[in-house]
Amino acid sequence: MTIFPSGLYYQDAYRNWAQIFKIMAVLWLVLAMFMAIPWIVLLVENDPDAPAFGVSILIVLSATLATWLLTRKVSLELKPWQMFVLTAASWTSITGFASLPLILGAPQLSVTNAVFESVSAITTTGSTVMVGIEHLSDGLKLWRGLMQWMGGIGIIVMGIAILPFLKVGGMRLFHTESSDWSDKVMPRTGGIAKATLSIYVALTLAAMVSYWAGGMLPLDAVVHGMTSLATGGFANSDASFGAYAEQPWLLWMGSFFMLSGALPFVLYIRFIRTSRTALWKDQQVRGLLKLLLAAIVVLSGWRVLQGDDWFVSLTHVTFNVISVVTTTGYASDDYTLWGALPVTAFFYLTFVGGCSGSTSGGMKIFRFQIAMLMLLDQLRYLIHANGVFTTRYNHQPVTSDISRSVVAFSFFFFITIAALALSLSALGLDLVTALSGAATAVANVGPGLGDIIGPAGNFTSLPEAAKWLLCIGMLMGRLEILTVVVLMTPMFWRR
Repeated sequence: MTIFPSGLYYQDAYRNWAQIFKIMAVLWLVLAMFMAIPWIVLLVENDPDAPAFGVSILIVLSATLATWLLTRKVSLELKPWQMFVLTAASWTSITGFASLPLILGAPQLSVTNAVFESVSAITTTGSTVMVGIEHLSDGLKLWRGLMQWMGGIGIIVMGIAILPFLKVGGMRLFHTESSDWSDKVMPRTGGIAKATLSIYVALTLAAMVSYWAGGMLPLDAVVHGMTSLATGGFANSDASFGAYAEQPWLLWMGSFFMLSGALPFVLYIRFIRTSRTALWKDQQVRGLLKLLLAAIVVLSGWRVLQGDDWFVSLTHVTFNVISVVTTTGYASDDYTLWGALPVTAFFYLTFVGGCSGSTSGGMKIFRFQIAMLMLLDQLRYLIHANGVFTTRYNHQPVTSDISRSVVAFSFFFFITIAALALSLSALGLDLVTALSGAATAVANVGPGLGDIIGPAGNFTSLPEAAKWLLCIGMLMGRLEILTVVVLMTPMFWRR
């Protein structure tokens, strides 16, 4: 028995990793193509930021070409462990490459700030370290929106096609043998991805046209259209959507398109192709709408009782509640000034998130629903010790592996927030900033609470170490926690 690896071992290792990098090279090429859009805009405007994008594109293309040449002869037959590595490595590398124009461009951000901004964009979190956004070049404004738009479609495709295969994420509920209606709508994953992209593009264009017709400047309409559907929250003003606070129709449009991005995109396909009642019949969608309605009624009533105008209150409450629950992160007003009840409510709403299979982050509403069903079942067992009960969700039985997944994710979700908040506190951040910053990073919401990172502030004054920690939190939250945690276990690498 030899104690040294054989030549065959090294050949297998090379082939396994080459397959991962070959796919990553394709993703880098797509990134370079998107990067060319603001570069062309800057060239047309003869803006001094154009060379920064040109150099960034060359760097990305060079890495793509080198990787492709080294892996071009490798066939693609990915194993589950490779998918875990690919998911984490691709998102990490793309955020790194996407930060290049921010480092080389006019803002000349530090590496830390540029990476934070790109991670926040690609993960559609919406936290920012940039000040004076109104004075950025058109190309950089467009790039911030494009990064979030790419991240939005990326998380939908990942949620529909990759995470269920890895037995992680909420779309597993729709890929079980008894409820695989997604395959009945579109037989192949490729068809689902293509249809999803078409719907995503159509809704984005609808948002852009609506914003432009509502009074936004063309560039603002384009950027806000992309970041609304991506539930990302980047705006072209330091005031976020508050720049349009005096135009209520724009706030209502924003509310509609944020909500559109937070609904399951596979249900849109079913709505178009087979069932006009697909959205309303879905238990997850109904649960999200009921939660939003309850929060809006309570907080609007609170503001009216404080003496505010009912329509103004309803408009701003609706917009900000939907923004936080869908993890978009826009703010039309500093809701931390509304009183103790709204501040506490918004902190709780930070954790919720939209629907599985959407662009939103957070825990996702279905996990709360399944947890409640599990609680009710436990109460039934306490009353009827010998009873046999079947937990059903969307008229389908919830299997034990789904229940285990929900419990495991919820545990690691809150453990991640707790560990991150503790680490931020060790760096000198106060309790409110540390706890809300950790929560908003892992839930991919955007603004936190307090004077520093609240809706009226940003993350630029935080220590560099805190920004790197928050970057890790944003990536872990976007990748559904367990996808990253499993890579940290020795047994994964000993597989």
